[in-house]
Amino acid sequence: KETSIRKQRGKASAASDVPGAVLQRNSIHMAVAAPGGVGATLAALRASPKTASFKAKFVLATDGEMLEAEEMSSGETIACAYDRLGDQLGFFLPLAGISTVKEIKDNPIDVKATGRLNKLYVELLRTNPEWATEAKRPALNQFMARLIFCFFADDTGIFHGSWLFTPTVERMSDSQTGNTHLIVGELFRAMGTPTKDRATGGFRPWTVGFPYVNGQLFTRDGECPVFSKIARAYLLNAGKLNWREINPDIFGSMIQAVADDAERGSLGLHYTSVPNILKVLNPLFLDDLREHLSDAEMDRRKLLALRRRIAAIRVFDPACGSGNFLVIAYLNMRGIEAEIVARLKSEQSSKIRLSNFYGIEIKSFPAEMARLALLIAEFQADCRYIGQAEARSMVLPLHKTGQITVGNALCLDWLEICPVDRQGEAEEHDLAGPTGRLALDKDPNIEFIAPETFICGNPPYLGSTWQSGGQKAEISNLFSKFSHSSSKSLDYVSGWFLSACAYGRLCPKSASAFVSTKSICQGQQVAILWPVIFALGVKIRFAYTSFNWANLATHNAGVTVVMIGLSSFAREVRLFSPAESGDFTERMVSNINPYLIAGDNVIISKSAQPLNQLASMDFGSKPADGGGLLMTATEAEIARAQTSNRSAVEICRFIGSEELINGLARFCLWIGEDARPVEITSPFVQQRIENVRNFRLNSTKEVTRLDAVRPHRFAEVRVRRSKSIMVIPRVSSEFRPFLPVAIIDGLTVIGDRNFAIYDPEAWLLSIVASKLHIVWIATVCARMRTDFSYSNTLGWNTFPVPTLTAEHKADLTRCAETILLTREAHYPATIADLYDPDAMPDDLRRAHDANDETLERIYIGRRFRNDTERLEHLFARYTKMIAAAPPPKPKAKARARRLA
Repeated sequence: KETSIRKQRGKASAASDVPGAVLQRNSIHMAVAAPGGVGATLAALRASPKTASFKAKFVLATDGEMLEAEEMSSGETIACAYDRLGDQLGFFLPLAGISTVKEIKDNPIDVKATGRLNKLYVELLRTNPEWATEAKRPALNQFMARLIFCFFADDTGIFHGSWLFTPTVERMSDSQTGNTHLIVGELFRAMGTPTKDRATGGFRPWTVGFPYVNGQLFTRDGECPVFSKIARAYLLNAGKLNWREINPDIFGSMIQAVADDAERGSLGLHYTSVPNILKVLNPLFLDDLREHLSDAEMDRRKLLALRRRIAAIRVFDPACGSGNFLVIAYLNMRGIEAEIVARLKSEQSSKIRLSNFYGIEIKSFPAEMARLALLIAEFQADCRYIGQAEARSMVLPLHKTGQITVGNALCLDWLEICPVDRQGEAEEHDLAGPTGRLALDKDPNIEFIAPETFICGNPPYLGSTWQSGGQKAEISNLFSKFSHSSSKSLDYVSGWFLSACAYGRLCPKSASAFVSTKSICQGQQVAILWPVIFALGVKIRFAYTSFNWANLATHNAGVTVVMIGLSSFAREVRLFSPAESGDFTERMVSNINPYLIAGDNVIISKSAQPLNQLASMDFGSKPADGGGLLMTATEAEIARAQTSNRSAVEICRFIGSEELINGLARFCLWIGEDARPVEITSPFVQQRIENVRNFRLNSTKEVTRLDAVRPHRFAEVRVRRSKSIMVIPRVSSEFRPFLPVAIIDGLTVIGDRNFAIYDPEAWLLSIVASKLHIVWIATVCARMRTDFSYSNTLGWNTFPVPTLTAEHKADLTRCAETILLTREAHYPATIADLYDPDAMPDDLRRAHDANDETLERIYIGRRFRNDTERLEHLFARYTKMIAAAPPPKPKAKARARRLA
């Protein structure tokens, strides 16, 4: 109401300490600015003590033409034309008590900076659409890199005195005339021109105090995109953050998150958190350096030797992105060196050269950002360990960089990128200049320390299903150098493991460690990849077993990963496993096998027949019908009503994996092999058979087209008649505590999305439903994304089982019956309901616990302590089982498919 607004305006104006402003407690502090003064007024509102004391959620300033606002808790800003304020409704929802931004508990400056740069980038593209083309996009990315360097230089003393970038742009540019791009361009031109050459360059007086930056960061074409009023506001808002607090490891990722169209603003997609990076770097080499530092104590000779060793170390990330791993490695090495310097009381300048940090990155922009991030890291380390004045005096002009090569890592010779035969100072290059070999000869008067090379990173994973044709060819070409086996099922990340091991053959003082999805340590990939790796003389030096990987992102998606360290030498072998507390436990073991289990390098191979005493397990029957033979309950009633000859046409219950897990009702037509067309009188059934015929005739698979001659039958028929069937879905969620399994009526038709044991003994269900079996399947079978993918040949036929007596089978039968009866007591709850990890009934959990107790006592006389002990015992038992197994019989020739 007008009277309420008038009353509020009077109270709020009195409360504010900014002339003409309105302040509402727990809400907003806003003011009308003079024409062109929106930025200055917003800064005054932000700095006002009353804004904090009245807990204002927003500050807002407008001159009636432009409007800017900032949310105080998140630092998020908007800038828009005043008459477009209504488009910003979502930004102001917290005023109505609706929070739209999840709190980020990591360094908030990183997220704020990314958000502000993102808005600037989008607005520049909107104003300058020609800069969105392939030809101009590199220039825009380069322009953004220059801006960020200037923001950082303003707040860290690289730029100093009155010669600061953001204040100069704000002072000299005019939002009304749109000259911002001219001011920024002139500043960039000055920074790219040596001071001695500026006299003839016609530079404006307000640029002469800016230092020469060089590093090719400012020496390229100085063209700038045009700034709208909104873009100018975003530029100034970004520059007013405290860039001193930016994490150097996130520097490049932040820019990449802005520059990538498909992933803009998703910082976490490009950022690997420091704790996760250190899980790779610490056991790879940093722990060893710290251990030698501890052993050296105050021994000058040992300390000097350690410092020389650190100075010679090369770190190589062949999938470096924006350089996160290289930056964290550099900063930690500088920290160790600083402790050595403190003990020696020697010169403080660092012996660690950025030229010892190598990378390969397929995209040019993140590669450039990696070089810049390393320079920023070096400057921050110099400030910390040497002193700010000395660091500032050394940083400009930019002259050193990491050796980052742009290209496809799987198509390049790593020995050309990071050569192993030389050691010495590298040639210095500009920031975005070429990278090359270490070119200087060794000084014969200086003791030569053979460099150690540590290869690390987080390469792209990409399962075989999602690889492009080119990526498959890359893996195939690489793999063919070491094996004649097919590589078509290998994950893309396996190329980095193979390349690192091949590099290690020619560089004996090297070791590697990568982040990977667990799939390269599961299923058929193990038998393809790991024999080749072991044949190259490499062993697993350390490993982190699978854990959920989460990064700093506003939309934080997790993935299950492992970390694997490899080398041809290993004084100690370390296995890290997740504990219930969320931390990791570390064990020294004699060997880690390809499944990341402590034990011999055994590889589980498929077996056509059970190697244990278990019954045979087969697929269900495959319809290959395009939906013609399968029916809903309603369609089944129609078919029954129109079918007079029930002996020729049966309507049977059908169970696929979804039907079993979720209790869905489904049916199918089951027509005898020798049924004659005249016996099928139902038009409904005849039409569905014709649909099957057309579906099969149009299939791209020859075997399916051949089946079009008998469209009334399932394409593959297993056992049809039995007393009962034990059913296990081929794919099921990893989040269930036990594998889904059931025993059903033998007249039911089992679909090929399941495995089945026909006429099973009840105690077999006890095996499948056990914790022992699920950890075996999770380890040795492949996965569909993160779900379990069950395999009869790889998981069931190989599962180690001790000799079971009649008494053992009777005990397990009672356990299986208890599980089934307990489920029945919760009817109509489905398997999905009953095995929801957060809602599993207590009595069913107790039934499974009793089953595990009974089975595990048969194995070792007590319960296993944890899954690690379960797996180690199963692998040891498997080794003995295959040693005692008779040699496999020659495979019989596959019989041609019989057509009706």
